[in-house]
Amino acid sequence: MSDSDDSKPQSPGRRQLLKGLGAGAAALAFPHLWLPRTALAQTAGRGSVRHLIYIRLAGGFRFTTAYNGDVADQFNPFGASSKRAAGTEWGVSTLLERAGWLEGEANKARRDLGMKSVASFSNELCVLPCVDHEPFSARADGGHGTGLERFLTGYVGGATGFMTLVNYGVRARVAEAAARGVTLLPAFSLGEAGMASGAGTYATFRPPVLEGSGFERFGADPDASLKPWASRVAQNVDARFRQRLHLPLRAGADTYQQTRKASSDYGKIFRDPVLRVSADSDEMVDGISNRQLRTLLGTDTTGLRAALALRLFHFGCPAVFLNQGGYDFHSREDAELPEELDGANRLVSGLRTALQRMEHPEGGTYWDKTLVVLGSEFGRTTGGSRYNSANGSDHGSDFATRWMSMPFMGGVISQAGKGGKSLGSVRGSDLKATGQVYSYRAVLKTMMDLLGADHEGIFPADAPLQDFFA
Repeated sequence: MSDSDDSKPQSPGRRQLLKGLGAGAAALAFPHLWLPRTALAQTAGRGSVRHLIYIRLAGGFRFTTAYNGDVADQFNPFGASSKRAAGTEWGVSTLLERAGWLEGEANKARRDLGMKSVASFSNELCVLPCVDHEPFSARADGGHGTGLERFLTGYVGGATGFMTLVNYGVRARVAEAAARGVTLLPAFSLGEAGMASGAGTYATFRPPVLEGSGFERFGADPDASLKPWASRVAQNVDARFRQRLHLPLRAGADTYQQTRKASSDYGKIFRDPVLRVSADSDEMVDGISNRQLRTLLGTDTTGLRAALALRLFHFGCPAVFLNQGGYDFHSREDAELPEELDGANRLVSGLRTALQRMEHPEGGTYWDKTLVVLGSEFGRTTGGSRYNSANGSDHGSDFATRWMSMPFMGGVISQAGKGGKSLGSVRGSDLKATGQVYSYRAVLKTMMDLLGADHEGIFPADAPLQDFFA
């Protein structure tokens, strides 16, 4: 386990107690003295990526049918692929060979841009077969509500969404850029409000939740409608109002004025034509056009949101969350899952192709500086058969429900030599773990760590995973 061991606390003896009281008194008497503190747990890859794309395979995903396919038929009735890329250790399913979006003359443009089936570049993905959605519990929890709460916040009843934690974690980076006069966009949740929850300390770091797939409604510039003299009058009124306030009251006025300025700065970004991903523009930005992004990722809602994510990164956005598909197949999974997963395959292949073509403003490609991760609220089970009685799958209390086989993709994975690797393993007959088991909260913390985000005090019992860099 990468989680910190939970050992039973020991009662201090008299000598230890007096030493502790003495150290505390010294710290109060001499504020310049620092008491020892536990170092922030971090990976060797801390801060190695600038952007994160986190994708939820919505509804509870039968991971063994895609990313842990070298198992018994009851867990993967579609079979394992014989076309996996050389050097791939994890169980590539035949479903990852599907690529209807590459077939025929109509899809030649995608082939020309470099899109491939997921199976053919499986050696660029690292898979964790045993991500435990609820560590230390006696059994898996197959509840949709509680499963989704864990996925969004790390806990059942969690109050703070993961994208909120990301914004909190990069606050120093945003402040430093603002001091240089640069506005960085925050993390975004594209269509999932639960990723944007947060109160108390985290309330001001909640990310925008964007319904739809663009900023077309930000067409007008309210500042531009003011005459120069009118703009100066408004600024002078604000300045005089602030000067009349007592010093203790000025902080609130400053916050208001800074928020208004930030809103104005964001508005300028949101009106930038590069964010109009629904338009077939041929203008090259970061080495790729919006027309090419639409070709690679598609023009449905998911494709446009993925394209928008890449364009938000151009303006300093650290992370974007989006949903893909609907995998709650209690019936007709045998017929409907292959087509649904074909959409996920296209999304993964399109993102890989786009990221490897895009030039990052800090040098190199976006592939070098972006991490792509797929997950869901839980796995799916059939209770010992290939399918349930309705040719679907369910969710219960067994290993098939408990384990999420989460794939990771990006330059940081390739550079660490973990492309194609399986970090952990299961017994194919019953999915009993035969290798590492990882806490889902440790996975979330690892994503924050790779972004260079501050995660001190977040999921304190879970340490970031070191195994990507072992």
